[in-house]
Amino acid sequence: MEIFAPGEDRCAKLKAPSYLELIVSIVILLGILVSYLPQHYRIISRGTSEGISPYFVLLGTTSATAGFANILTVAPSRAAIGCCYEVGRFECAAGLLGVAQLGAQWVCFSLILVLFLIFFRYRQANVPPEELRGDAPRWQTAVMVGLLCVLHGLIVIILTGVFFIALPDHLVFWANLLGIMATVLAAIQYVPQIWMTYHLKHVGSLSIPMMCIQTPGGFLFAASLFARLGWEGWSTWVIYLITASMQGSVLIMGVYYEYTARRREGYANGYVDSAPQSPVQYSSTPRRPAAPRTYSEGWERGLPGPFTGHPERYAETEEDLDDIQEREERAIERESQPLLRPGGIGNPHKSYDTTEH
Repeated sequence: MEIFAPGEDRCAKLKAPSYLELIVSIVILLGILVSYLPQHYRIISRGTSEGISPYFVLLGTTSATAGFANILTVAPSRAAIGCCYEVGRFECAAGLLGVAQLGAQWVCFSLILVLFLIFFRYRQANVPPEELRGDAPRWQTAVMVGLLCVLHGLIVIILTGVFFIALPDHLVFWANLLGIMATVLAAIQYVPQIWMTYHLKHVGSLSIPMMCIQTPGGFLFAASLFARLGWEGWSTWVIYLITASMQGSVLIMGVYYEYTARRREGYANGYVDSAPQSPVQYSSTPRRPAAPRTYSEGWERGLPGPFTGHPERYAETEEDLDDIQEREERAIERESQPLLRPGGIGNPHKSYDTTEH
């Protein structure tokens, strides 16, 4: 059995492509690439992946991997690849746009995985602490997500190679199995994200513009794949039909929570602006300046301030203990009053003899 055997009907269709279908496919491909940019930018600009469920990243990456492998192995795609030897470059590229679309999807979501692994810690965030909600994922969870995604990808690559080389007669079975795997993963992909968004009551680093583009685009993408692959390729396009529906649920929740938060801020600002001004505010009587607000690193993680006795009682891990000691060293370096330094007895270069005039 020739794996990439070109079908006469398939090649004839590629030689006379539908330009409307071609334009739609190109728009979808560009839309996939553009739609992920707000998500990538939001994680990088906030310096944290807060609000994004690690299990959403895990399920999304593995689903994208299985979906990409699926479209590479389904019969219509293999026939289109085989037809590339008989048609021109333009017709070949047009026939493989479906493969390019899922490949772009996989690359873009894999980049979300990479950004999650880089920015999963909250202490590196570029936003005020009050905007961070919930607890940061433990480093063990982040490592587990990364390793499982890599392991899943390697298994899919190896098994696909085995079917191509040793079991070509069972490629249809493997393609359908990959499609079912991708569908199941996509169906439950947004469940942990829906729960996290509901629990936090805000979207965090999850991008609403991305979802606004992808939700309607997902339905359009599924329709495009259906037009290209037909019912025979159901295992490919049904993935994006389910994903778009689930993503729409997260989008509705995110918009609602953001709208509610903005309205609360508006009410609070309006109340402050409309409150009667105290006459003391404009008084010329000198007043004691307000004490500067201080911030102790690590408070959001339940760690004590610097110079705390027995810090090992507060640290749950070696990493926490190292953080406490490093913060104490930084506080010592910043101290401008020598008498307040631990063990300090004043400035050794200054005379404290009160008898001198």
